[in-house]
Amino acid sequence: MASRDRSRQKSPKSSQPPAVQVNLEDIDSHWPPVEKLADETEAQRAERLEREREAKRVNDEIDHAIELEKHERRKRKADVKIILLGQAESGKSTILRNFQLKFTPASFHAEVEAWRAVIDLNLVRSVTFLLGLLNEGAQVPPMPEEGQLLPLTVITDDLRRLRVRLSPLRNIEDSLARFLSPDDPSHAAPTPSWLSERAFEVSVRSGSKWKSLFSRKSSSSKVEMQGFEEVKNARRVIEACKEDVMELWAHPAIRASLVEQNVALEFQSGFFLDEVERIAAPGYEPSPVDVLKARIQTVGVEEHLLKMETSAELGQQWAIIDVGGSRGMRAAWVPYFDDVNVLVFLAPVSAFNQTLAEDRTVNRLWDSFLLWKSVCSNKLLKDVSFILLLNKYDILDAKLKSGIQFRHFVTSYRDRKNDTESVMIYMKDKFATIYRQYSASQRPMHVHVTCATDSTATSLVLARIREVIFTGNFERADLL
Repeated sequence: MASRDRSRQKSPKSSQPPAVQVNLEDIDSHWPPVEKLADETEAQRAERLEREREAKRVNDEIDHAIELEKHERRKRKADVKIILLGQAESGKSTILRNFQLKFTPASFHAEVEAWRAVIDLNLVRSVTFLLGLLNEGAQVPPMPEEGQLLPLTVITDDLRRLRVRLSPLRNIEDSLARFLSPDDPSHAAPTPSWLSERAFEVSVRSGSKWKSLFSRKSSSSKVEMQGFEEVKNARRVIEACKEDVMELWAHPAIRASLVEQNVALEFQSGFFLDEVERIAAPGYEPSPVDVLKARIQTVGVEEHLLKMETSAELGQQWAIIDVGGSRGMRAAWVPYFDDVNVLVFLAPVSAFNQTLAEDRTVNRLWDSFLLWKSVCSNKLLKDVSFILLLNKYDILDAKLKSGIQFRHFVTSYRDRKNDTESVMIYMKDKFATIYRQYSASQRPMHVHVTCATDSTATSLVLARIREVIFTGNFERADLL
């Protein structure tokens, strides 16, 4: 509801119709309008007026709900407000889970069962993605786009056997996706004859209550209980397919095809194929590391209210705003800049050899630079503490050690060493230079190198963020 309200306040200029002069005295205050349209019968007029009354009733209900939400927000004003910014797949949601693990551990562990369903879906989608490589006779586009895989030209008998034995996972994929995101029709889309690396993304719309479903099973509706049975059935099928999944992932033809097409699934979020023996075992319970690795994409903007459980902040309420990082979502960021204490910007340093999903001509690292410039120059954030997280350091290190040349994708790097330390020095200098040139004020900037799936190292970074928050609060109270 809130996003709808904000979109009313400020919509893109490109979508505005040409200006029209209107005489207010000519506008009839009666609703619905009573004038008769040309060639409209009395029955048609009555039907039209009824539709307009119903539309107004629905609109009034929406407006009332928005006002109630505003009122509730004012009543529950958070002690600390943090906003997470960065492009899609930069690690914002993973950092949010780290906040929950460190500051609200009891709540974090209470959601483990919900995350098991996400991990199961991550795993199943990885498997069905690989099964797509076994799509014999597929019609392949003459010039596949970047990130799209071509099916194997030769399918051996053992691969055909695995394809048949693992075929039930396609139905399991649909069941899990439908349960976690019932309002998203995309999960039911047929598997294309050529594949994308992003084919096993798990998306839920903002406001989705998928986690809360698992905390109230005893009072769930009959439809939801049926969904829980499907989730349980999915787990049984995954356990039964464990050996076949392991064999498929280890198959030389599958591995060779991925290498030949320059695809490293192990660098993708939500990758669990290397841990099937543990994850597909009966009685599996996700560890905190599993939850941090799980991939689920929120479509929209979500405000997470954390009631702090740690001694220093006990009882405080922190609001963490997690915004969508895709290009289409960035126009909706500005309304969330009000009353922000800390801005955490995540830049995925490992994305230097990747392009945006929305525009394959734009390098993701270059997009991060431009996005950082835009955020730094925003005057609404001139009094906000900035924290820059150079995230996915571990993947960057693995890519460089595998022989991928950073300078091939970032020409300004020239002939410097192709090692992680040298590349990180370049990254820090580049982001710091942009900050100095375009910052709306002379506020300090705090930079940290992170691997968001490493909870121990990230915990230390979060402790530093807490220090920044406390220092800012003291300064605003004139105590420093």
